[in-house]
Amino acid sequence: ALDQSSTLIAVIELSQTSWLVGALVPGLERDPLKKLEPNAAELLALLYRWRDEAERAGRPVKRIAVAYEAGRDGFWLARWLRDQGSECYVIHASSIAVPREHRRAKTDRLDVALLKRAFLGWLHGEKAHCKMAAIPTLAEEDARCLHRERETLVGERTRLINRLKSALMRFGIRALAWGVVLGAVLHV
Repeated sequence: ALDQSSTLIAVIELSQTSWLVGALVPGLERDPLKKLEPNAAELLALLYRWRDEAERAGRPVKRIAVAYEAGRDGFWLARWLRDQGSECYVIHASSIAVPREHRRAKTDRLDVALLKRAFLGWLHGEKAHCKMAAIPTLAEEDARCLHRERETLVGERTRLINRLKSALMRFGIRALAWGVVLGAVLHV
């Protein structure tokens, strides 16, 4: 159960050049928003600073819950934050409801607000607000790398074969001879 009066709730919009962190801090009237360099130690210091502000406002924080959207950064940040004693969740990007009636501005500030709303609903027990990704261990993530590497190599092989077929087609070599020619080229 969520006790919002003793829980610091933070969401992170990750990008390559900066992170935008938004939070709901017990005892503070404002909802803080801070742009950081992509640095986990800075993020943790910011969370602790907000925790200290809540305690000065008379609201001791017993729980720090952090979430961010799944993306290219992967799960290293979630594992690291959990090792530091914070709860961390990774939200499936496709599970965040986005209004489709009209084109909306795409800014990190708006994305943080959407993430915050979805994460808060999920913490309240409304599971339809968003879906969380399972955070794999480092060994599980490494095991997936072999499969991804194989997919990449199969795609590369297909691309090369298609280029060879196109080159052969330009010289009038048709489908019946492709297998013989490609077999000879690939086994050289």
